[in-house]
Amino acid sequence: MSIDVMIADDDPVVRFGLNIMLRGAPDLRVVAEAGDGAEAVELARRHNPAVVLMDIRMPGTDGLTATETLRSRSPAPQVIVLTTFDTDAHVLRALRAGAAGFLLKDTPPDELVVAIRHAAQGRPVLSPEVTRRLIARVAESEEDTRRDAARRRLDLLAERERVIALELGTGRSNAEIAARHHLGLTTVKTHVSAILTKLGFNNRVQVALLVHDAELDLPD
Repeated sequence: MSIDVMIADDDPVVRFGLNIMLRGAPDLRVVAEAGDGAEAVELARRHNPAVVLMDIRMPGTDGLTATETLRSRSPAPQVIVLTTFDTDAHVLRALRAGAAGFLLKDTPPDELVVAIRHAAQGRPVLSPEVTRRLIARVAESEEDTRRDAARRRLDLLAERERVIALELGTGRSNAEIAARHHLGLTTVKTHVSAILTKLGFNNRVQVALLVHDAELDLPD
């Protein structure tokens, strides 16, 4: 069975090139071409393509908005976002909108044909470059989540306790902290004990690790 494909791109030269490229695959058939997102939505309704090659930056309704609209319909075509713009924000929004994949316009013809076949089968397609960036973005997000969680926990502390917690993050002893802040040793021990209780920790090393997770400026 042939796979019906629609091309959505505001550049007629790009549309022509993609059309010629896909004609070389006997199982692919270009059923429509759109010059902007709004036209893509209308033509998809009329032609019911299995796969849509969608540019991002188009006049009027952009490709990401069109993708969100198309994917909200039933039946919904699979959308491969095909663009020269590969920013993280574009990738994540396209995938959250339900796009089957995100490929750069310089993707080799044979890889594009394979991607369309995979998309038609409901299999996700991402260029290796985009996949690596997504992995890095997830790792960064996890790091941000850990940092924010650590800062929220430290917010449980009173002002003086927070100061001492930061000192613990430097590895200083109770005596050193007492001398730096002109406090009695017993007072510092009391604050450390209160910090451990409020944070639910068993030792000062846990406090130091939390401070480092929070990525706060430590005292010199």
